[in-house]
Amino acid sequence: MKRTLIWILALIVGAVLGLLGIAWLNETMNFIATIYTRLFQLLAVPTIVLAVITTLSTFGSKGTGRIFGRTLSYTLLTTTAAAAVGALLYVLISPSTLPETVLAALPSGNEEGTAEELSYVDHLLSVIPNNIIKPILEGNVLSLLLLAFAIGIGLSKLPDSENKAVVIKGLLGLQELLFLLIRWLISTLPLGIVAFSAQLAAQVSAGVIADSIGRYVLVVVGGNIIQFFVILPLFLLARGLNPIHVLGQMLPAVLMALFTKSSAATLPVTMETAEQRLGVKKDIARFVLPICTTINMNGCAAFILITSLFVMQQGGEAITIGTILLWLFISVVSAIGNAGVPMGCYFLTLSLMSGIGAPVAVLGIILPIYTILDMIETAENVWSDSCVAAMVDHDL
Repeated sequence: MKRTLIWILALIVGAVLGLLGIAWLNETMNFIATIYTRLFQLLAVPTIVLAVITTLSTFGSKGTGRIFGRTLSYTLLTTTAAAAVGALLYVLISPSTLPETVLAALPSGNEEGTAEELSYVDHLLSVIPNNIIKPILEGNVLSLLLLAFAIGIGLSKLPDSENKAVVIKGLLGLQELLFLLIRWLISTLPLGIVAFSAQLAAQVSAGVIADSIGRYVLVVVGGNIIQFFVILPLFLLARGLNPIHVLGQMLPAVLMALFTKSSAATLPVTMETAEQRLGVKKDIARFVLPICTTINMNGCAAFILITSLFVMQQGGEAITIGTILLWLFISVVSAIGNAGVPMGCYFLTLSLMSGIGAPVAVLGIILPIYTILDMIETAENVWSDSCVAAMVDHDL
């Protein structure tokens, strides 16, 4: 409770500093925020890899299969629900087509090159590593997760021997060292929250909210709010869990996600919070949360669906029930394959729209406000990860 109060106080202080509009102060806050983002990203990748390897190697294939099955089931259910809520709101609120003067002023001519560069097929192929070093250097979370699964399962299948025990003990030792570094970083986090909050306040006061796409923003934000405060709590209640208690315990991780805009960068905090505050068993938390960070993207699924419909509408395509259902499926599959990094959903949506020849320049209008949307979506993603971990822990 004391830590949460300190974080909220840091949030308020940062907002005040950001609203002052002092140039050198804003630059300082941006510098500090960048440092914290880079440090969490630095710790996130080894956290994911070591957590999956050590859990798989010590769990055994049977126990792992049960946990992964539950995790995947809850991920698909919550992600589909998020996309469905977004689709329903899009129909009800019905964002209008942008004025012709705005559409005519949009840049054109680069769509073909962008489509080739950001092909979704290439995105999927990039998951399959052709060497061990490249995914590490590029921070390709899905490739690393694939390698971690292979190594972890391989270790679990090896016959018990001194060599196997040494390898597993070494990995567990590295994991303990990593969590010590994480705890040190978390102890200094109030400074980071001040910086992140100041950064956001400065962006808002500079007028990044665009009135011309107010309905579109309302659909995205409204969908996230309903998923956050209604749908996910209903999932918890259905499993006999108190959503107020779960959210209260996981609040530090949700707040961290809000400002880092990266569920992968927030993973160290999410795992530490789930284990220490919520009481999720370590073997569950360290297996479920890294997987959820990679595949459980509620906010991203809703963003991809709503934004794709909005962009296609600007290109003159009729938004029918068939179109909505098709893109609901595409958005869920795409979100599961998205990396939990800042602006991951934006670039993935750009890739999808380029692939079908939609007017991707419309995404340039969305870009100035995407920072705000990304923050909300990431907080929802981490809240959903927390719910899945709590439900799996409760079930097993």
